[in-house]
Amino acid sequence: MKIAIAGRAADTENYVKYVENASLEAAATLNAGEIAHCDGLLLPGGGDITPAFFGERNNGSRNIDTELDILQLQALELALREGIPVLGICKGMQIINVYLGGTLIQDLPPASCAIHRYEDGDKYHPSVIEHGSWLWKLYGESALVNSAHHQSVNRLGEGLRAVQWCPEDGCVEALTHESLPVIGVQWHPERISETRSKLSGGRVLSCFAALISASAGRFRS
Repeated sequence: MKIAIAGRAADTENYVKYVENASLEAAATLNAGEIAHCDGLLLPGGGDITPAFFGERNNGSRNIDTELDILQLQALELALREGIPVLGICKGMQIINVYLGGTLIQDLPPASCAIHRYEDGDKYHPSVIEHGSWLWKLYGESALVNSAHHQSVNRLGEGLRAVQWCPEDGCVEALTHESLPVIGVQWHPERISETRSKLSGGRVLSCFAALISASAGRFRS
């Protein structure tokens, strides 16, 4: 099973390791031809999305790379057209939301719900999970997750449903598409500390691999 990671090789090393640690093949690429021949697409974390892509002016967005945004949006378009399952992580989840017509909160206030902060930049905070959702099947009704973002999903894109939230500020922490093989998390399973959180980020990737297997031949054109 081969997973395309839509990003530059120098910026996606953690994601490559995440995929390879699950005994899957990883390809960090922005080449549409290569993505089209992969079994799944992982949209990784990164900077902020160009606000014009969701119809707004810059109101606190930073570390913008418009060229990368365009390439990642094109990768997502290709995946949806070809029936390739998609996993979005942090910015990747936001890319999914924006592509489907959703919007973002451009600059969140400092996280009031973070109960632990670490030198690696991650903040660990509680979350609640929708009963019966794909994430609930992995972790149950709640989870301590890590994040390092200052933006979040605002209006959900067409066909998307939130399945995990921060109980303090309402920030959407995970979503799913109602009919397509598309899932996303706002936190970082590729680097979450099992010691700190008491959960394994590898379960998200295992779930994605199962989604790919279940989708084989069903969605692909």
